[in-house]
Parts: sequence; structure tokens; C-alpha cells
Amino acid sequence: MTDPAPFVRFQRVGKTYDGGASAAVRDLALDVAPGEFLTLLGPSGSGKTTTLMMLAGFETPSTGAILLEGEDISRRPAHKRGLGMVFQNYALFPHMSVAQNLAFPLQVRRMGRAEIKTRVEKALAMVRLEGFGHRRPAQLSGGQQQRVAVARALVFEPKAVLMDEPLGALDKSLREQLQYEISRIHRELGVTVLYVTHDQSEALTMSDRIAVFNKGRVEQCGTPDALYDQPANLFVAGFVGENNSIAADIGGSDDGHVHATSPAGRMLATPAGVHAGKAVIAVRPERVLLEPAEAPHVTRLAGTVSERYFAGDHVRLVVKLASGEEVAVKASRLDAERLPDPGEDAIIGWRTADAHAFPPDRPGAAAAPPSPKELEPA
Repeated sequence: MTDPAPFVRFQRVGKTYDGGASAAVRDLALDVAPGEFLTLLGPSGSGKTTTLMMLAGFETPSTGAILLEGEDISRRPAHKRGLGMVFQNYALFPHMSVAQNLAFPLQVRRMGRAEIKTRVEKALAMVRLEGFGHRRPAQLSGGQQQRVAVARALVFEPKAVLMDEPLGALDKSLREQLQYEISRIHRELGVTVLYVTHDQSEALTMSDRIAVFNKGRVEQCGTPDALYDQPANLFVAGFVGENNSIAADIGGSDDGHVHATSPAGRMLATPAGVHAGKAVIAVRPERVLLEPAEAPHVTRLAGTVSERYFAGDHVRLVVKLASGEEVAVKASRLDAERLPDPGEDAIIGWRTADAHAFPPDRPGAAAAPPSPKELEPA
């Protein structure tokens, strides 16, 4: 059985400004399957929003082509693409009621009154705002306004819905609630969604696949678990979730493992693009073991606990190694009584399969992932 034809295809798409002096998107090749929830994830200035705006029709590609259901829409006006759009600032008409806001895109398409009334009621039910049709946007909370914005983008049954940081203006608890609401709507309708965010936890929660952008390019595109467990490079490892990074020298390899040394001690890791020379060993805090048993494929390093935090569902330790580097450890709160306190010695380590040896840097790469200190709870 063959895979379905891509619903959206970016064919070597580029976008430059200043007469070609600066590139926002570089040679983008990306397919989106019908009904897929694809998130464009990356830091500010990485090209993710420019990519979405080119698909929406608000920006024109400098090179390449954008195909929608096999047709080149690169020069097609935005209002003729049949795409719904949800912005961070809601973009609702303040002088119209909720029902009138939802009816507007249907009126533009010259639908009949009965059809409009049916679709507006259905859209309100979809976002669980039955009975709110008579209110003005100013009479709604931020979360309710964003639900209306989502409903308006879906009410005319678009080919796809594009969402540009739609939850960025909401507080944490409301943002998490609406993540699940948008995911539910996507599952129920089966509509194709392209979603832009810089929030990696949001991307991991909602997406079928994630395209990680960096300096105008896609570093890696895959399922959330693939990106989290098998990052393609140091940038993805640091941006999708949290990673500890320890500089080391690779001295050799065997059985698919590399042997590394640093002032912190001897380490084992899985090679990820480097088998000799300089490397960075990356391991996630939840994979770091406290007092690991001595075993053939387990790394053990000595250090001193410098910080300890209660973080709700876990206890977070920061362990300073002999090299001066700090390693974050996420430990079960059930073990809190047995965990070392600041100033006490500790042995940490990891299983070889849980650590990756990456090249330390490469041309065009972003800065290394943040240190555990930078990621400490406020």
C-alpha cells in the first residue's frame, strides 16, 4: 500500500529579503499528508512563520514552488486558497457579535441564511461555546476569544487550517487546556493543520510530526518521540526537550558505542554523527542515574551536588563534575529522603543507549543547548 499523495508540498522553497542579502527560508523541501497535524517548531527568526505565511499567501516565495493538492499556488491570492487562519491576537471584529464573526467568512462565500445559521451553531458547539453567539469579543475571556478564532477558521470547512502561535498570549493553565481542545477538534474533523510555535512542550503534546527549524532550514522532521529519542544533531537535542551537554574527546568505538574522555572522567555513548575527535555527549536529565551500578555499558562520573529543587512531580538536582560542567538530574520525589543535599558527593551516570555523541558544532548551527543552570525553575 502506497502512502497518499502529499496534501501540501514545499519544493525547494526559498524566501529572501533585501534583494537577496538575507534569507528567511532556505531550500525548503517538506511534505504534509492529508489530515496531518504538522508543527513548525523553532526559535524566533528561524523561518517557521515565514513558511506559514508563504503557504497562506501573505508572502511570496523567492524561489521554488508550493503545491496544494498537486497544484502550484505560489502566486495564487490568499483569498483563493481555501485555507483557514488563526492568529495569536485572535483578529476578531470587535463591533460584531461572536455569531456575526463566525458568519462573516460564510457571507463572503455567498452562502444562504439557513446554511449560515446551521454552520455557525455547529461551529459554536465544536468549540463548546453554545449560548455565546450574542456576545461581543470584549465580553469574552482570552481563551474564549481564541476558541472563537479557531471556530471562524473552521466554519467554512477549509482545505487546511494554519495556526500562527495561537496560544502564545494565554497563561500556562489556559494554554494547556486549549492544546487539548485543538487536538480534540483536529481528531474529530480530520482537517489538515499546520501549527507554528516556539514552545517545544506544546509541539510534543499536539503534533503528528514536528519540523524543527533553525536559521531558515529544517534540521529534522519526524514524530515527537523520534525527535525526542533520536535527535539528528546537537541543536535538535537541545531544542526539543532538555539535554545535558558534556564536552569530550572520542578515543575509539566498538559494538556501536564510542569511548570518550574528559576532565569529568570516562564516558560511553551512542555515536550520532561522530566516531572520533571532539564531541559533545548529550543525555537527558531523566536518563541520568544516581549511584548507578558498575556494569559494562554504564557510565559513572563523580561530582558534587550544587543545587536541589522540589519541582512537583520530581526532584531536580544539579551535579557539578570535576570538569566544572553541571549536569541536571530528574529524580523521583518518592526517593526524596535518599537523595543527596547540596554540598554532598554524588555518583551519576547513564546507560550507553541513553547518551548520544554529537559533533560539537557545524557551519550554520545555532548555539549549543542551554546549560542546566539556565533551565532551573524560577
